[in-house]
Amino acid sequence: MKAIVVTSFGGPEVMKYTDVNMPVISENQVLIRVVTTSINFADIKSRYGKKGNKALPFIPGIDVAGIVERVGSHVKNIYPGQRVIAFPQNGSYAEYVVANENLTFALPDEVDFQTAAACPIVSFTSYNLLANVARLQQGESVLIHAAAGGIGTTAIQIAKLLGAGTVIGTVGSETKRKIALDAGADYVICHQDEDFVEKVNELTNGEGVDVILDSISGTVSEKSLNCLAYYGRLIHFGNASGEIGNFQTKDLHASCRSILGFSFGTTRKKRPELLQDTANEVFRYLRDGSLKVKATKSFPLQDAGKAHEWVESRKSTGKVILTVQSSS
Repeated sequence: MKAIVVTSFGGPEVMKYTDVNMPVISENQVLIRVVTTSINFADIKSRYGKKGNKALPFIPGIDVAGIVERVGSHVKNIYPGQRVIAFPQNGSYAEYVVANENLTFALPDEVDFQTAAACPIVSFTSYNLLANVARLQQGESVLIHAAAGGIGTTAIQIAKLLGAGTVIGTVGSETKRKIALDAGADYVICHQDEDFVEKVNELTNGEGVDVILDSISGTVSEKSLNCLAYYGRLIHFGNASGEIGNFQTKDLHASCRSILGFSFGTTRKKRPELLQDTANEVFRYLRDGSLKVKATKSFPLQDAGKAHEWVESRKSTGKVILTVQSSS
């Protein structure tokens, strides 16, 4: 089969479109013919050798949408011919992948493969951040950093669906403001023009927000505490800046605020049983049209390098996907 293989750490040019062996399933796994897969920032960090200590060579990618070809002897709830999304075992930029049954989810008929590819990481992560980690309550206010990205635009929608009051987004450029507003944010702050702490405190009458979703880290994380309300929760789930953020314990106990961490990768490995409920809720939102997750740009599998270049250019908004045509 054909796949994209990272042969050395570096830029997009290290990804090669080549022949690899067809994966073999075990008794609790399924073989999936990939129709679409998405580009995630974690893929880019892995390509540079900055995430997961991956051994070379490797196939990048985290999530797929496709059709089940075969199932292992102990698989009970997934069957051949079924449309699914999955988090595969060894990368997703390939014509075929293997995934554990508990990380494979039947796709509703109403959800097409383009949406399905755009959905898994951004929607599953957003739902877990807000419903399970932040435990968002009716009417609470939310600040979402990087609000024009895939997780940002999805988290805005899910926050509203879960009953949030005011939802504020931050973006890195003026061109991205409309994207976050169109996703449903009540206010959007551009880092280039405004100090987000001052603006958030102004919008909340000096109270701060109840929940902050932070995938940036560094000084953004540190400053975020200055606009977090009493009993507020700062959820840290990424390190896009590559910087380290430092906090002091005195900033927490007197104000009853919390700093919480979340990794969807860790959850997939350590608590996969939690994800079926997440899938049920996400698919319910997608079926009734209340959640809109769409691919904003697509590339064929063999052009994965160009797709990475586009994502790294910071011009991308929403999700970028790869489409796969089987050669066999």
